Amino acid sequence: MPSPQKDRVRQHIRNRYAGIAKSGGACGCSSSCCQPDALLNPDASAQIGYSQEELAAVPGGANMGLGCGNPQAIADLRPGETVVDLGCGGGFDCFLAARRVGKKGHVIGVDMTPEMVHKARENAVRGKVRNVDFRLGEIEHLPVADATADVILSNCVINLSPDKPQVFAEAFRILKAGGRLAISDVVAVASIPAKVKRNLQAHSGCIAGSATVSQTKRMLRAAGFSGILIRVNEQSKIFIKDWFPGSGAEKFVRSATIEAIKGARP
Repeated sequence: MPSPQKDRVRQHIRNRYAGIAKSGGACGCSSSCCQPDALLNPDASAQIGYSQEELAAVPGGANMGLGCGNPQAIADLRPGETVVDLGCGGGFDCFLAARRVGKKGHVIGVDMTPEMVHKARENAVRGKVRNVDFRLGEIEHLPVADATADVILSNCVINLSPDKPQVFAEAFRILKAGGRLAISDVVAVASIPAKVKRNLQAHSGCIAGSATVSQTKRMLRAAGFSGILIRVNEQSKIFIKDWFPGSGAEKFVRSATIEAIKGARP
């Protein structure tokens, strides 16, 4: 994708999610996510794998219904670890991770939308969560030092990036040796129609920018990762059909979990 087109896609996504943060509405990977007037739907998070206990544990306003799975379920977070969440939104997964890593652990959320970062910081204050830090930045250029993270989380965000190889290269850079990826995202399981790929709403709706499983594995290997494991959730087509009505999205994309290690798997 040429640089001007990448910038156009990135700016559209930034504007879209800025509007969501301001209005409290939902887009991204949730029910009716691509409809311009879609409203906040916290119930969507229960449908994609979060428990009622997890939903009740975060500050009000953090659960925006923007995920496509639950990366917490594969992260195996441990007390004292440092976690970085790529595309943190209102901080939902950050606050859940903060509980797991405890007071000696630390969570960094990164989002390219100032309005989302502001919302996440407000949520942290409201919830009195002190072991989180929200930073403004693009996931292709993370504002995080080398070898900082034990774990990288991301929930339905990397598909939005027009430069996924750079995202994975940055993830590798900021992970410690032995650090791990725990990602929920969307992958293509069939050819995405050209008219969908050209649709900016389909990009911000987590469809048009999806890579295939084989492409994702190649990008991860090129970045230096090993122990790559990608599981496609075939049942996700049930809720994906509502993401971009009339597009047939459920025929060519699925949610998936993506795991990988910087170094050998212990």
